[in-house]
Amino acid sequence: MSTIQRAVRALMPLALAAVLPSLAAAAQPFVINGTSFTSQKAFVDSGARCSTHQPSELEMRLQAAQERSWLADQRAQGRDPFAQASAVSIPVHFHVITSSSGQGAPSSQQVNDQIAVLNAAYASSGFSFALASVDTTANDSWYVCAGGACESQMKSALRQGGANALNIYSNNMGGGLLGWATFPWSYASNPSNDGVVILTASMPGGSAAPYDEGDTGTHEVGHWLGLYHTFQGGCRNPGDSVSDTPAERSPAYGCPTNRDSCRAKAGKDPITNFMDYTDDACMNTFSAGQNARVVQMFQQYRAN
Repeated sequence: MSTIQRAVRALMPLALAAVLPSLAAAAQPFVINGTSFTSQKAFVDSGARCSTHQPSELEMRLQAAQERSWLADQRAQGRDPFAQASAVSIPVHFHVITSSSGQGAPSSQQVNDQIAVLNAAYASSGFSFALASVDTTANDSWYVCAGGACESQMKSALRQGGANALNIYSNNMGGGLLGWATFPWSYASNPSNDGVVILTASMPGGSAAPYDEGDTGTHEVGHWLGLYHTFQGGCRNPGDSVSDTPAERSPAYGCPTNRDSCRAKAGKDPITNFMDYTDDACMNTFSAGQNARVVQMFQQYRAN
């Protein structure tokens, strides 16, 4: 046996020791809000982690063209398209949806903690979030709403403010879903639909572990401000339309340190980024490019 063969054989137990725990975890049944999946990977693959509309390549190209046109127009007028006041405060209208008997309401502390989570996550972008109103509605249909006609009815009845106002709806959506959002460029065509819907149990102190620290809200607000998933487009350009988030072939889950799913591209997978699918405890980052993008998207589509 050669020296190289002996070295490889010696390293094999260490490699297996590192891989087997993650494989075992991936194979374990995963339950979220009463819905069971064969594994956490199956949950992520189902699309339940985030049911925000996933744009096609054509939709992204058309959207990118609109963004380039807007930037060119701003520069032609001598404006800095990425300049904004040192702090932009976004008013938040928080709509609590309960069952007809009042079940499922988060505490006022949880609502305040959710706003605090958003403020911490977006501090580097210059955005802050101020709770403008909280209302509670008991409606069995809206309580388990996972999109469709019930969403339209709920939002038409409750939404407040203009394009710059963030409306968050918390309910007990079914199917193991955690949340979804609308993109800023969708506001003009359907203002009443604009906003973010989150599973109440995903709020800080909720029961939707490991998604129980409020970062479902952070993730969905990212979409509301114009960010795509970090794995958008896989390893192909332009990916998520942000140059400093490394390409990622598929969504990550758990907290897979050193994952590198696009080896031909620079950088390891951005598993700590709020726009990936990792556990809340793993998420803590928006890139400088993402911060610049949300500034542009807000000015282009949401600034009054």
